[in-house]
Order: sequence, then structure tokens, then C-alpha cells
Amino acid sequence: MKTLSILGSGWLGKPLIKHFVDLGWQVNASCRHRQRRDELAALGATPCVVDIDVQRMEGDAFLKADLMIVNIPSKNIGGFAWLLDQLAWSSIERIVFVSSTSVYPDEPRAMSEADTDDGQPTPLRQIEQRFIECPRCSTTVVRFAGLVGPNRHPGRFFAHGRPVPNPDAPVNMIHLEDCVAIIHEIVQQHCWGEIFNACADTHPSKREFYGKYTLEYGGALPTFGDADLSAGKVICNRKLKHVLGYEFIYPNLMRLVFD
Repeated sequence: MKTLSILGSGWLGKPLIKHFVDLGWQVNASCRHRQRRDELAALGATPCVVDIDVQRMEGDAFLKADLMIVNIPSKNIGGFAWLLDQLAWSSIERIVFVSSTSVYPDEPRAMSEADTDDGQPTPLRQIEQRFIECPRCSTTVVRFAGLVGPNRHPGRFFAHGRPVPNPDAPVNMIHLEDCVAIIHEIVQQHCWGEIFNACADTHPSKREFYGKYTLEYGGALPTFGDADLSAGKVICNRKLKHVLGYEFIYPNLMRLVFD
């Protein structure tokens, strides 16, 4: 039986646990607090207490896996360095590192995987690089755009009077179902040593996008701030579609479906 360890069992982590358990994988799932162990066990996972911020791992079950998905929003460089040190004693040889398109500068142009500013790397970019350079494992980095889906309805983002900044800038978003499906394809196709942007095909303006979904959610039309012509990046997903042959479940951000 294939064994997978998932670091991070929140909004994306829990659907990943369910997905791979349903495929017949043995899944080790991390939590920071013992109180969540029953919740993870109910999903079919083996709960493992792991907290990179305090460099704590209870037992060695989490390190007994073929593959690890790193899926936490931390930018703790020291904590991730500690985690990578632990891999020297593990059976893990492949990693999917879930990153973010926030690694790109916010400039009004299309951003491909090579467009990070390595002259002044952000903490997230430094963490990515540590995983890429890890001699023990082969890592694929997937940079997700803004996340939407269950419990993340974009109509809630500006529903309380906060103005939408730079309203004519393009939106870069991806639905939860596509996030899970893309990680599945990386694992299924054994696509290692790559960096992928993961973002829906369309890029409506914030004015169009948040106007539509705030009204759909039942709120009033949001207020819009001033334009900033120096900002407004567009995330290019061409490499993902070409290398993985991936077709988005939700390619059009103006046609999202929410429960």
C-alpha cells in the first residue's frame, strides 16, 4: 500500500486526506494539537502531531511514507529547515510543496514560473528553494492563486464595507476542486522536479468578479477603491496545462458554483 504524509489538515488538507484515502492510500495527517486526532482518524487518516514552529514531532509515524504533501501557510524558514533535517531519517523521497502566487511581484504583466524576483527573494521563495535543493527528495512546487470554494465564497470577502482595492486589476483565483485534482495529477503522473502555476483560465476584473459574487451571496454591491496602474499581475497557467495535460474543472471564474 502506498503511504502519504500530509503536513496541514485544514481547508485544503482535509479534502486531500479524503481523496487519497478513497484511492486506497495509507495517509498520515498532521495536526498541531492532540485534540484534533479524533477528527483526522474519522477521515481515515493516521493522526500525527507535528508543529514546525516549535520543532515538535510526536513519534516517527509521519516520516514513514513514500510521499509528503506540504500544505501549511507558515513562512517560518527555520521551522521548515528543521522539517527538512528530519527527512534525513525518513523514507520520504517525493514532495509536493504547496506554495502561492504571492511569490511574484505585483506588476501589470503576465507571470510565468520563471518570473520571481530572486534579487530580493521573499521568505516563501526562500522556503521553496530549500525544498527544491533538498538532496534527499525530489520536490514539485505548485503555486496556487487565491483560493475559493466551500466556506470561501468570494462574496464574503468584501461584504462588510471594506472597499475593493484596485478594482480594475485582474483576478487570479482557483477553486478547491481544481487544487485537489492538480495535486492528484502531479502524483499520478510522477511529475517531479517541476514548478507549476495553478490558476483558472480567466481573469475578470475585481470590479466584475466581486460585484457579481457579493450580490450573489446576498450582500450589497461593494465599494471600489482607486485604481493603481502599477499593480495587477496575471498568473499564466500555460505550463501546467501543457506538461500535465490538465483541463480545469472551473476554468471560468465568472461561472463558479458554490454550495
